[in-house]
Amino acid sequence: MFHNKVLMITGGTGSFGNTVLNRFINTDVKEIIVFSRDEKKQEDMRIALNNPKVKFHIGDVRNYESISRAMAGVDYVFHAAALKQVPSCEFFPMEAVLTNIHGTENVLNAAMENEVKRVVLLSTDKAVYPINSMGISKAMGEKILIAKSRTVREGGPVFCATRYGNVMASRGSVIPLFVDKIKAGDPLTVTDPNMTRFLMSLEDSVDLVLHAFEHGEQGDIFVQKAPASTIGDLTIALKELFSSNAQVNTIGTRHGEKLYESLVSREEMAKSKDMGRYYRIPADNRDLNYDKFIVEGHLEANTVDDYTSHNTQLLNVSEIKSLLLTLDYIKQSLGQ
Repeated sequence: MFHNKVLMITGGTGSFGNTVLNRFINTDVKEIIVFSRDEKKQEDMRIALNNPKVKFHIGDVRNYESISRAMAGVDYVFHAAALKQVPSCEFFPMEAVLTNIHGTENVLNAAMENEVKRVVLLSTDKAVYPINSMGISKAMGEKILIAKSRTVREGGPVFCATRYGNVMASRGSVIPLFVDKIKAGDPLTVTDPNMTRFLMSLEDSVDLVLHAFEHGEQGDIFVQKAPASTIGDLTIALKELFSSNAQVNTIGTRHGEKLYESLVSREEMAKSKDMGRYYRIPADNRDLNYDKFIVEGHLEANTVDDYTSHNTQLLNVSEIKSLLLTLDYIKQSLGQ
């Protein structure tokens, strides 16, 4: 479906954007547009790739004119631009609103104006039962996408989303932080060793987005089934891989952190479709005439559980090590 098509990646200089470029640059895609506001990262990427198929646009999803101009002639959009750090969003919540909420609406409106074929929003497990500014803003981004999907005329763009948990070895994530500290001989800081998080690779995140592109209908949200681990066991696994005896200091939960994450709420699980490797959560397309649903409602939500990092497959230390060794980042860090 990408043959001779133009693909845009918002926030394209991040970990996800780099992985998408590695996946697509040698295919028959016509052009890949990297849209972001960081000129230094764009320049570094341009020099490293040195490929005329990749075009760079400086802009900000907060600015409708800049994203709309860059989207002219685009067929497909991966909307990855977001503020993702939980503590910084807690201290500056309006910045999260501007990027994750207003920015998402700008991308969707620009897609409709420019007759884009499909847009996939990259969301997060923190959007489910959100307790922090980052999660709340991403949840609102999802709600905006679903609401917009109801207004698209026939032949207009298809809007859908993907939702995933921690992406292993992505920029700013805990694994590179721990590896750097281990190599420097510094102690590791753990917020709560009993905290659980989903474990997903960057390649998995791209597979999920491509699955959404191929199978998504208006307003769908796709979730990949993923294993999880405790932060304590992840720390032990990294120490064993690097033959480290680094001290581990427990510092307590940071602003806005959860003990565990949810990828699908109980209410969503009641209507989700099991696609094997993935869950598909269809949009709730009921209208505002609620009276007719009083007699047509269903109680399935009372009989299922949400899908969380506590009730998914929990990996032990040995299994975590095996999973980590599949990552190029870990192999390179170990000199393999």
